[in-house]
Amino acid sequence: MADRLAIEIIDKIKVVTGADKQIDVDTTLGDLEIQSLELTEIVFDLEDAYGIEIEMDTSEAWSDLKKVGDIVEATRALIVAKN
Repeated sequence: MADRLAIEIIDKIKVVTGADKQIDVDTTLGDLEIQSLELTEIVFDLEDAYGIEIEMDTSEAWSDLKKVGDIVEATRALIVAKN
């Protein structure tokens, strides 16, 4: 079961990718065919939405993320660190 943050991030991913299939935290980014440009757009959306800053080296590390849940947890960690 996804929490509020996960649901919000999934909704953002759906908008950016135009995905019309079921997405949950276990969905792989490969299944969604997310390209680096789309991942960058998602990163910018997350920065704006949650008032976080994803530094370039962090963003490059994000390219190694495999699942939607990985993005959720990385975002959650940045939000916690900010507060």
